[in-house]
Amino acid sequence: MMFTRRASIADIPTIGHIITDCAEHGLMLHRSPAFLYEHTRDFHVAVEGNQVIGCCGLSIVWANLAEVYSLAVHPDYRGKGIGKLLVLSCVDEAEELGIRQADDTDVRNRNFSPGAGYRGGSAGTALKVWSECVRCSKNQACDEIAMVRVLEEVPEITAPVPPVPRTGSYEVPVTLSWSAIKRPKMDSPHT
Repeated sequence: MMFTRRASIADIPTIGHIITDCAEHGLMLHRSPAFLYEHTRDFHVAVEGNQVIGCCGLSIVWANLAEVYSLAVHPDYRGKGIGKLLVLSCVDEAEELGIRQADDTDVRNRNFSPGAGYRGGSAGTALKVWSECVRCSKNQACDEIAMVRVLEEVPEITAPVPPVPRTGSYEVPVTLSWSAIKRPKMDSPHT
């Protein structure tokens, strides 16, 4: 019998193998073991018997926004509705947390997103998209489709919105102190 549950540390190696298989076929971004361990609490897994057969993450982006990401299903179990169950499990969690909108940008190869309550994305996805896109090899030639699911039952929370970075330029703020800067050794005038 197949069911979904929250991921545990013991699931990470299997999650990694499933994601790597999908990434090697160009279906999603690779995820490092370090990333997966750091984000264990984001993941839901599909289990059949005692074997993890799929995964999907939910990342909180802002007060009213979460991202459903890294949906991957073992090749032997694809096309059986497991992906949809994983996405719905993540959406249920978003609703429990009081998050009004769940975005999903790696839906290019999926045919269930409209059936899971998703519709075409909007400018509101820009906050999440930029943070993920800067790490993607397809950054300048993206073929992903942004989808949005608004959870109507969840009340809107007002929170300040950070500015959206300009496209084409990425600025990384760095604070330097004199102690962090190595100065060349100067010859002493007294030697």
